[in-house]
Amino acid sequence: MTQPLPPYVLGRVAGVEPLTPRMRRITLESDDWQGAASLAPDQQVKLFIARDGGTPEIPGAPEDGSGVAGWYSRYLAVPEERRPWMRTYTPRVLDGERGRMVIDFVLHGPDGADHGETGPASRWAASAAIGDVVGVLGPALAGYRTPSGQPVRLLVGDETALPAIGATLEQLPADVQAVAVIEVADAAEEQALTSPAELTVHWVHRPASLLEAVRSVSLPEGEVFAWVAGEASAVRAVRRHLVGERGLDKRVVAFTGYWRRDLTQDDAPTEQDVADATELMAELPS
Repeated sequence: MTQPLPPYVLGRVAGVEPLTPRMRRITLESDDWQGAASLAPDQQVKLFIARDGGTPEIPGAPEDGSGVAGWYSRYLAVPEERRPWMRTYTPRVLDGERGRMVIDFVLHGPDGADHGETGPASRWAASAAIGDVVGVLGPALAGYRTPSGQPVRLLVGDETALPAIGATLEQLPADVQAVAVIEVADAAEEQALTSPAELTVHWVHRPASLLEAVRSVSLPEGEVFAWVAGEASAVRAVRRHLVGERGLDKRVVAFTGYWRRDLTQDDAPTEQDVADATELMAELPS
C-alpha cells in the first residue's frame, strides 16, 4: 500500500531555551499547525535544513500517486549542493491551539553530548535564533502501536529518546506503575519528568551501561509493555534482555534505533538495520 506524504510546513523559530548544557529546546510556529493534533507521543517529523542557512526547498508530492517512496526518490535526485539536510525528530509538544511545535535537540560534538560528531541539525540548533526557518514534514506515526491500547509501563532510552519518553509519561493513566531508565552524560543532563502514573525514574550516567541498569531494575507491576529507543546497538541489547532474560513477548517490546554509533542518517542502512526493520514490521498489529 502506498504511504501518503505527510504535510510539509515551514516552521519559524519563536523561542530558544537551553534545557541542559547539552540539550536545547526550539519552539517553532506556523499558521499551518493551527488545529493540528498529535498522532502519538512518539510521533516523528522530518526536519529540512538549508545548506546555505536560508529557506530549505524540497520537492513537492509526486503526481503519480507514489507517495513517500516516490517523493523520496525526487528528494535524492536534487543535486547535493542544493539538497537540504534531512533529519528525524520526535516533537516534545505539538500545540494546535497556538500553532506551535516544540523540538528538543541534543547538542553533539566536543561541546555537546559525548557521543557522535556535530551534525547539521545539532549545528543549526546550537545557533538558531528567533525568525530562523526550518522545513518540517509530518508528523507521522513512528510505526509500532501499543497493542489493545495498553499503556507503556517501561520506557528505556538515552537523551535522544527523552522527548518521546516525556510525552509518553504525561499521557499515562493514574492507575498504573511506570518505570523509566534513561542514559545521559551526567547529573547536569537530568530533566524533571512528570506523569499522572506512579513513576520511578532511574538515571544512568555514562560510562555506566544502560543495559546493566535495566537488568538491575524491577519491572512495574501489571502487564508490561516496553518502549526502547536510542543508540541502535544498545536498543538491540536491551530488547534481547527483556525478551530472552525477562521473558517478555516480542510483541510487547517496541524498539527503535534513533542513531547509530559512527554512522549518520545519511549513511546507508546496515544489514542489522534492515533485519530490525523487517522484524518490527512483521510484529506490527494488524
